[in-house]
Amino acid sequence: MSEGKVVVVTDSTAYIPAEAQEGLDIPVIPLWLIWGEERFRDGVDISPDEFYRRLENSKTLPTTSQPSAGEFVEFFKRVGADAAGIVGIFISSNLSGTVASALAAAKQLPEMDIRVIDSLETSMSLGLTVLPAARAAAAGKSVDEVAAIAEDARKRVKVLFVVDTLEYLYRGGRIGGAKRLLGTALNIKPLLHLDDGRVELLTQVRTKRKAIARLLNIIEDYLGGRALEEVSVLDVFAPKEGDALAEKVRARFGVSQVHRAKVSPVIGTHVGPGTVGAAIRAAG
Repeated sequence: MSEGKVVVVTDSTAYIPAEAQEGLDIPVIPLWLIWGEERFRDGVDISPDEFYRRLENSKTLPTTSQPSAGEFVEFFKRVGADAAGIVGIFISSNLSGTVASALAAAKQLPEMDIRVIDSLETSMSLGLTVLPAARAAAAGKSVDEVAAIAEDARKRVKVLFVVDTLEYLYRGGRIGGAKRLLGTALNIKPLLHLDDGRVELLTQVRTKRKAIARLLNIIEDYLGGRALEEVSVLDVFAPKEGDALAEKVRARFGVSQVHRAKVSPVIGTHVGPGTVGAAIRAAG
C-alpha cells in the first residue's frame, strides 16, 4: 500500500453529523433499505426526514440489508488507493451482517492492510468510536495505533434511547401484541440500550418525561465519577425533543459541546419516529 495516512471508514448507521467531524475525511459505505420493489442506499438515496414521513404513513415496514462483500471490495479499493492502511469500524455484528461482508472483502484484498473492527454499537455510539480513531489517523498515527485507539474507545461508549411508541417494535417482531396494547394504554415508554451489541430493554417507565430523567441518571451511574469525554444527543424525527435533551445533558454534566445527530433510516425503521437518546464516551 501507499505511504499515505491511514483511512478510517465506517457505515451509514453511524450517521456522524458534519460538525462532529470537524473536517475529517471519514468515508462511509451505505447499508440498504428495501421497501417493496424499491431499494435505497441508506443516507444516499433517501433523507431521514423524507424516510420518516413515509414511514409514519406506511402499512408495511422496509427491510434492511448489509453491503455485499463485492461492494466492500470496490469501496476498500477506492478509499484505500493512496492510504497506508484502512481501519473499518462497523455496526454491531449482532445487528447486521456488515462486519462479515467487510471481513470477506478484506480476505480478497491481501495486498491491502485492512483492519475490520466490530464496534458492537450503532448510531452515534458507533460514531463516538469512529471519531477518536479518525482524529488519530489524521494526526499520522500508524494502522496499529489507530486500531488500538478504536478498540479502547469502543469499551467506553454507551447509548441509551427512549422510544415514543411500541408500535414499531411490535411491527418489527420484537414485542407481542399484548405488550403493545398494554404499553399504549398505560403510556409506557421503554428505555433501551445496546448490550453486547444487541438492543435490549433496560427498563420501562410511565411517561416520556420520566424516561428521560431515568436516562440521565443511568448515564451518571455509568460514568461513576469519570468525565464525559464526548457526547451526542440523537433523535428520530423529533428535533425539539432532541434539543431539549441536549440542554439537559449540558446542564447535568457541565459539557459545552453536545453533538446533535439524526438517526439513519436503517436504524430508525426499528424504533420509529419520536425516539430520542444519548450516546456517550466516558474518559479513560
